[in-house]
Amino acid sequence: MIFETMGDSSGNNTTGVHSIPATALDQYLDSYEMDYGIPPEEIPDTSQGQAFFVATIVIGVVLGCIMLVCGLGNFLFIATLTRYKKLRNLTNLLIANLAISDFIVAVVCCPFLVDYYVVKKLSWDHGLVLCASVNYLQTVSLYVSTNALLAIAVDRYMAIVHPLRPRMKYQTAYVVITGVWIVPVLISAPSAYFASETIYGSTSTNPKVFCAQIWPVEKQVYYRSYFMFIFAIEFIGPVIIMTLCYARISRELWFKSVPGFQTEQIRKRLRCRRKTVMVLIAILTLYILCWAPYYAYTILRDFHPTIITRQKNSLVAFYVIECIAMSNSMINTFCFVTVKNNTVKYLKKIVLLRWRSTYAPNKTVDEMDVRTFSVPITEEIECIHLR
Repeated sequence: MIFETMGDSSGNNTTGVHSIPATALDQYLDSYEMDYGIPPEEIPDTSQGQAFFVATIVIGVVLGCIMLVCGLGNFLFIATLTRYKKLRNLTNLLIANLAISDFIVAVVCCPFLVDYYVVKKLSWDHGLVLCASVNYLQTVSLYVSTNALLAIAVDRYMAIVHPLRPRMKYQTAYVVITGVWIVPVLISAPSAYFASETIYGSTSTNPKVFCAQIWPVEKQVYYRSYFMFIFAIEFIGPVIIMTLCYARISRELWFKSVPGFQTEQIRKRLRCRRKTVMVLIAILTLYILCWAPYYAYTILRDFHPTIITRQKNSLVAFYVIECIAMSNSMINTFCFVTVKNNTVKYLKKIVLLRWRSTYAPNKTVDEMDVRTFSVPITEEIECIHLR
């Protein structure tokens, strides 16, 4: 059988037999290829030792920050987008998918992960249904975030490199958004289908339940093919396309002369676009830096297990690498939601409108809203919204 830890499901399926008991492993040990066979006596107890203690602190801090930053930040963005129709432009609709996926992980998945990794020290006490559900939601969220970043890059490319072409219609945008969600929902099905609970450790003194995806050994070829398929369409492909888009955009903004006389308004618009593209390039760079170690580690463990599995703290190292990968959602939230959309500013306006409405009973909140937004609309346009 091919076992996966619960945390592995936030990205791709990864093989590992670090925490599987000898009784469960013995019956399958003879069926393993040589590089997958690990004598039961060499299986380390990863929940003991200083390395796991340090990793637990790191995991707890990262997951706590994800719950705070992604949970609160994305909630504010979704609330302001729902409240103000003027914010519902094409770019913000694409960003909303990123916000919703990260919000689901922060609110639904992270509390269970804190309990599993930090509180219970690799023991799952919430049943098979929740085990499969948390694995599935993590995987779907990762792929939705990747697809949303790709859609944003293509949208910026079309808006800057081909400004004379008509922008994507909202009907087309809704089709793209549907694809952003449908594809992850379908390709993430194995993370739920193969989810299982396994008891390990001493069943008489301190039994623990291992929440994992279990792939039968006879499906090893399918497993590796699935992994490479996911790796290609949800990491390599999007990274290549986003890199090409931003390279072409950079050439357009920095190395192509603008014909005619440049007014101050045109120069200001160019500076805003350059600033926006720099932020997007930084987001892409950080995405690669966060997720490349995760994918590299999983490839080694999938195809060359002896390099990884016989190391004493290999699984602990993976947990830390996985947390670094998951922390990428905080970068997306801060850059897209908090900075570029002035969420805090709009939140203050919501609070101000509610406060004023208590002292102006004859005026509705909507009437106060009109007065608040009586300023020229151009003053509210952010660099990222420029077409």
